[in-house]
Amino acid sequence: MNEHGFDLPSKAQPDVIARRNALADEACQALAQAGIPVYRVGLGGESEGRPGAEVHVDPLADGGVLVEWSTGAELTTAALNIPPGELDPSNLPYAIRHYETVHTCMRAALLGILASARFHVEEADGHTYGTAVHVWGFQP
Repeated sequence: MNEHGFDLPSKAQPDVIARRNALADEACQALAQAGIPVYRVGLGGESEGRPGAEVHVDPLADGGVLVEWSTGAELTTAALNIPPGELDPSNLPYAIRHYETVHTCMRAALLGILASARFHVEEADGHTYGTAVHVWGFQP
């Protein structure tokens, strides 16, 4: 427990972070070889509006390497800037439906490409990481 009375997630050891960074570099290389625009982003960092695969290293002990699709700025803005009062969950605007479809399709593509490149991957926990792909390891 910390001074505020709740447990903070533990951080991974430096050697674990180093292995994750190496794995993230290998995943970036595999995605780039497949023709996917890819770049590294610090966890919680901004993508600067660039579309493509964002690769993060989560520093928490139970974290890992995460790959998430970033859509272009125009689609992202159209989907995320709809005033909440105008949202009807039973009839979402086209921009939101399209945005969600793109993320779903690209997650499936990233899973398939990375698995084909011999990475151990799975869909990340949606509550913690949204639509990210979790990369656990590599089989040389």
